Amino acid sequence: MIVLGFDTATPATAVALLDDARPGAAAERRHEPAPGERPGHAAQLLALAAELLGAAGLRFADVERIAVGLGPGTFTGLRIGVATARALAQSTGAELVGVSTLRALAAEAEPGAPASHGVLAVIDARRGEAFAAGWRDGEPVLGQVALAPQPLAELVAGEGGRWLAVGDGALRFREDLEDAGCTVPPDGSRQHGVSARAICRLARQAPMGTARDLVIPDYLRPPDAVLARKNTT
Repeated sequence: MIVLGFDTATPATAVALLDDARPGAAAERRHEPAPGERPGHAAQLLALAAELLGAAGLRFADVERIAVGLGPGTFTGLRIGVATARALAQSTGAELVGVSTLRALAAEAEPGAPASHGVLAVIDARRGEAFAAGWRDGEPVLGQVALAPQPLAELVAGEGGRWLAVGDGALRFREDLEDAGCTVPPDGSRQHGVSARAICRLARQAPMGTARDLVIPDYLRPPDAVLARKNTT
């Protein structure tokens, strides 16, 4: 199976190509905006996908399954990613599968986690909050939440056990998470970036594709614009 997967839930644009006929790790391309630069999802997503396909001697029409990160994450990024995935699936006839961005973040970190550690995926949700969820031995033990750092640390500490915390939210709220007993990899570790390879691999495990209209972003909380309107009424 040829799977094209991408994630735009964070400022980074991550795209990967997995081809069962070519054994080995999935090829991946990323765009990381420079400090102060706006995310490049709209300009980079299809360009990176075309680069990957071209390097493999493939076309968009050769893709059999489109995999997209559903979030939670930034409203604009998720909207661009999901809309692009749905349009590609419609134009190529490829199957479409949505994948939790938090699950993909944790899945990529699990092989390198210290023994007996669960993996806590943490994405910076802005407004002083983080999106987070946790897994142990591949099984969910902390459901998705959107919390400020102190309540999140209390939740993790209450769960007990050791944790590897990864993601840009783990970096932003490192002190609170480490106080709760989490291990946070160093700044610059690849474990903190959402892997499009993991998006591909998780999507490949799905028994079948999903109807396009059912693949929708998982915002987990109302977008900033909605909250702003509520605050002015």
